[in-house]
Amino acid sequence: MAHPLDDPVRSALDGPHAHLAQRRGRIVRYPPDVMKFIAIPHPASAQDWADVAALVGPEQAPVAGVVVAPPDGWELSSVGPGLQLVGEQVAPRTDPEAVRLGPADVPEIVDFVARHRDGRRFLPRTLEMGAYLGIRHGGALVAMAGERLRPVGWTELSAVCTDPAHRRRGLATRLVRALVAGIRARGESPFLHVEHDNHGAVALYERLGFRVRRPISMARVHIPQERTPFA
Repeated sequence: MAHPLDDPVRSALDGPHAHLAQRRGRIVRYPPDVMKFIAIPHPASAQDWADVAALVGPEQAPVAGVVVAPPDGWELSSVGPGLQLVGEQVAPRTDPEAVRLGPADVPEIVDFVARHRDGRRFLPRTLEMGAYLGIRHGGALVAMAGERLRPVGWTELSAVCTDPAHRRRGLATRLVRALVAGIRARGESPFLHVEHDNHGAVALYERLGFRVRRPISMARVHIPQERTPFA
């Protein structure tokens, strides 16, 4: 790919996240307790699909950015279209209330994300992907945001989430700017992905200085168990 963000999963796992990569042939993925994403080359050969099956096993494998049609008998389920935004113009700003979240905070983060992001799952080792920041009121986590994919020269913002009782106070904006400060400090630029019809989120990010780079496709490849070669 000509640009790291054209295939951000592969770029990250071939670059800053190489220590997390699980590989088989041309297929590369994150450990399943870190992140479920997998990178499949385009075009993909029969051997590539055999390697997907052997590496992933009988489960769904999310594919982001580059979606390749699977062979007959496999399933490709769309998660929906999205947008990729880049934030070279976002102003960084450190925040004294933004605290670094660590392993001891994982149970609280898992519960927080499940309750406030439509039941989405935060995996046990996702914190290993980058910095995750939170704001607490009265000791309780009320807002969080973090770093996920790290293609060469870029860092993805993810898990931006605020308790409904604390929204419209600018907490998400403060956390995004604080993360951008850290990203810029290591010479990288921020980017993120958002559902194309999440107009409120898109408007918020554009006010912060993000711009839409391109539409993306999000899908899951399902490998039927009877077709899975465990080699």
